[in-house]
Amino acid sequence: MIIKNIIQLGNPILSKKSKPVTDLKSKETQRVIKNLIDSVRYHNLIGMAASQIGEKLAIFVTEVRPTKYRNLKKDILRVYINPKITWSSKKEVTIYEGCGSVANANFFAPVRRPEKIIIEALDEKGNKFKLEAGEMLGRVIQHEYDHLKGIEFTEKITDIRLAMSGEEYKKKMGLKDK
Repeated sequence: MIIKNIIQLGNPILSKKSKPVTDLKSKETQRVIKNLIDSVRYHNLIGMAASQIGEKLAIFVTEVRPTKYRNLKKDILRVYINPKITWSSKKEVTIYEGCGSVANANFFAPVRRPEKIIIEALDEKGNKFKLEAGEMLGRVIQHEYDHLKGIEFTEKITDIRLAMSGEEYKKKMGLKDK
């Protein structure tokens, strides 16, 4: 198990576009996937892109589950390689987002995104898949997909006056410290 520190906002790697994976079976690609999985779980996040651990490959993972900030319904671990969002709903919703790369996931602000999306990608075995996602999974996919394009969620904040610390966010969500 190799846990990677999360690259923080201000590091130039976060603003660079990721490169497509050309050899899915390479040791490098498999190492990045394993490090992403280990790191997203260790840091108790629900999604993580390769750039957040210093790798500029078009890979991210999602694993929606309860965290200290939200009581979320558990979803399976998913690996997305060379993903492409092929459809987004016209209806958009605004909810608070945080990011492991922004104040170590201790900063939240409102972001408006499409309510549902369809994404196509390869999984860790090279199988192509298509997924329609809404709710938190759809949100996380869009957030991580932005990382691959060099976009941080702070660039999409709808009203900076509504930003808050993790402590205040937990109060807003009605959660107590764990």
